[in-house]
Amino acid sequence: MHSFLKAIGFRNVKERRDVEALLNEVCAECDTRNAVRVDQGRAFVEYWKEYAPGCGLVVCGEMDEEGFHQDYYFPYFKTDTLSSYADLSIEKHSDKEAFAGSCEDNRLGTSLIFYLLNAAKYRREYHRVNINGQEISTSLTGLASEGKILFPVQKKPNQALLDREATKKRVRLIAAARKGDEEAIESLTLEDMDNYNMVSRRIMTEDVFSIVDTFFMPYGMECDHYQIMGEIQSWRKVQNSKTKEQIYQMQILCNDIMMDVCIHEADLLGDPDIGRRFKGIVWLQGNINYPDM
Repeated sequence: MHSFLKAIGFRNVKERRDVEALLNEVCAECDTRNAVRVDQGRAFVEYWKEYAPGCGLVVCGEMDEEGFHQDYYFPYFKTDTLSSYADLSIEKHSDKEAFAGSCEDNRLGTSLIFYLLNAAKYRREYHRVNINGQEISTSLTGLASEGKILFPVQKKPNQALLDREATKKRVRLIAAARKGDEEAIESLTLEDMDNYNMVSRRIMTEDVFSIVDTFFMPYGMECDHYQIMGEIQSWRKVQNSKTKEQIYQMQILCNDIMMDVCIHEADLLGDPDIGRRFKGIVWLQGNINYPDM
């Protein structure tokens, strides 16, 4: 049983037989079928079926002369939002034909690891487009297991402009530091010390969420699970066409990275609105946007 099925509107699917019936439906009535040859007589196949706008189920497995052999499945949320142009590297999971992606985005200052959605496309394009070390755009989405809505932080009228300029400066410093610039490394160290001292002073009289308005941090033991908080840019409420359960889909700005989050209405505390903040735990997914050639 996949723990993020509820995020796309299958909250009441709890029995193995219900899951198996659902996966059989995906294979029999799929919206999209992607296949790529593995070797002589074998192919890796994906069956995609959408149950709500942009989200649904993918069943993956191997096709040979005896038919289709299911390997694994996962819920997905896919959008056209361009999240990052940072350098990408892709690694195969050790236990199945699935892939993890990593991008070195300077806005975070650390590696961002995600579950690759378009695995068949990656395998097909692997020899045509070498993405490792190249700047190819990635669309990031998150399926949320839980979340809450927070009010925005009160800021001065020009604070948003100052924050953007500070972010641009930090991105330049991180890029220089990665190239070995000692002056940039020293500047980042001093900036982190100043931030630590500021937070230490303010935390005595203020709530932490009135000081920190956005963050992106690893959560738990799995490398593609994160706890995030970001400002809601847009949102909509949609319905799973099979179960009729309601889902919230939100576009959020988190650490200056635009991404989309999908969450079941029963798992969201509060009412989303533009300008408010979403805080929650997400399974990060990524779709590589290959260039047309």
